[in-house]
Order: sequence, then structure tokens, then C-alpha cells
Amino acid sequence: MCGSCIHEPPLFERTVTAFDYAFPWDHAITAFKFRGELHWSAPLARALTLAVRLHDDDVDLVTAVPLADSRLRERGYNQAWEIARRTAKSLGLPARHDLLHRLRDTPQQMQLNRRQRDANLRGAFMPGDAPARRAVQGSCVALVDDVMTTGTTANEAARALLEAGARAVHLWVLARTERDTAPTNATIA
Repeated sequence: MCGSCIHEPPLFERTVTAFDYAFPWDHAITAFKFRGELHWSAPLARALTLAVRLHDDDVDLVTAVPLADSRLRERGYNQAWEIARRTAKSLGLPARHDLLHRLRDTPQQMQLNRRQRDANLRGAFMPGDAPARRAVQGSCVALVDDVMTTGTTANEAARALLEAGARAVHLWVLARTERDTAPTNATIA
């Protein structure tokens, strides 16, 4: 664990990553996320599925970090959901996109430091409606995202899932930035 995690442990119990955020994967993720190159969703999901099969067999339900409505309209799809649904299908797990809601549009995290990211996302997520909360109750939920930098997004989303009654939250991400900048309890790559 990094020093930040020892001082303030994240709310998610485990992190599984497919690869480091470096060439060539950083280019593939950027093309997929920002240039609408959806053909990347299948190979990226396969890579995450392989990592999960090796390192995480305790999940009941899969969801993705939700996008703000404005960002979803701009892109036309949620890149995390595209990966989550394909990965869940490959693993024979149920996937639901309605377990979390983004309460407000927040500035993109890329240019923010850790303190700014924490403030930017505090309270940005809430659990889904009553049927979604029932699905979460007592479950170990895999939360899927594309890139992990500081873990702030995952931590805030995990907070909402735990408030809804999740037994545990595991984070599954395609890639993470340098290990010393991203908090996690267990990093598996």
C-alpha cells in the first residue's frame, strides 16, 4: 500500500488492473474514450476479463462509474459501462448500469491534483433507486472504470455503493497511472 492508503484507507477493498497507463494502452484508451473508437471496447474488455479471472472471484454484481449527463450526451456512450458490460458477460456475472447516479457534472479530473480531485468529486455519486439498492444489498460489487490515478473517483463511487448496502466494493480498471500516485488496498496487474 502507498503512504496515502496507510494513512487513509480507501473504501474499496481490492483493485484489479489490466495494465499500466503507458504506451500502447494509453493511446488505445484515449482513442476509445475521447475519439469514439468503440472498436477498442472488445479487446480492452478482454484484457480486463483476463486480469479479473486471475485475481478476483468474489464478485456478485458489476457496475460502472457513471458519467455526467452532459458528458454522456457529448460522447454518446459511457466508456466504463462499455467495458463493464462486456467483462461481466464474459465472466457470467450480472451487470447493471443503474446502481449509481452522478448527482452533478464535475470538471474533468485530468488536470487536477489530489486535493482538487477530492473536492471536485465529494458527494458526486448517489445510489440508484429502490430496485437498484435491493440488488446491491449484501453483494460484493465490482466497480469498473477506465483509468485510475488517485482513486478519488472510485472512492466516492464506492462510498455510495456501501451506503446502499453493498457488502464490499472491488475496483476493476483497465489501467492505472504510476503506482506511487494511486491509492489502493491491493493492486493486481
